[in-house]
Amino acid sequence: MNFPSKLVEDAVNEISKLPSIGKKTALRLVLHLLKAEEINTELLADALVRLRKNIKYCTECHSISDQEICSVCKSNHRDRELICVVEDTRDVLAIENTNHYRGLYHVLGGILSPIHGIGPDQLRIESLLLRLEKGEVREIILALPSTMDGETTSFYLAKKIKESGVKISSIARGIPLGSDLEYMDEMTIGRSIARRVAYE
Repeated sequence: MNFPSKLVEDAVNEISKLPSIGKKTALRLVLHLLKAEEINTELLADALVRLRKNIKYCTECHSISDQEICSVCKSNHRDRELICVVEDTRDVLAIENTNHYRGLYHVLGGILSPIHGIGPDQLRIESLLLRLEKGEVREIILALPSTMDGETTSFYLAKKIKESGVKISSIARGIPLGSDLEYMDEMTIGRSIARRVAYE
């Protein structure tokens, strides 16, 4: 792809590093930013810099937050005896958008994947087990992807959690095999949460 300017080329190269954005889409975005008011580009750049510098991760559930403890963990209206275990913050957002779940979350930060060298030590499993030791949790919902790695992670967690005596369930398999929560519609996710089944 030929560019009229090295500045445009550099911007396109950086934007095209984002997921699902190729060079053509990146070029359209760059040209849009050049046509827009200068203040709009400055606001975007400022928002991204502040995001990187100031974002925090909740010390309890590990979800993205503006504070040390996120709004879900702080809320007095959540069922503190129920924890939904998810792969990452995108899954928290997907479940929250259904308005079907009123418990807490635990973000693992990934799933077990021997092929990619991700073992239990790379995930936030120990902090989950520490939360269970407090004796306040009655049920863990495993809401991990229905992929081979997701199932492996669920199996591993179930073995670890069983020692605590806490009830273990998984979301109902209304979610198609091989798919991620972030791509599901709210109704499917909501139904899966509402009709969760015991994990075996």
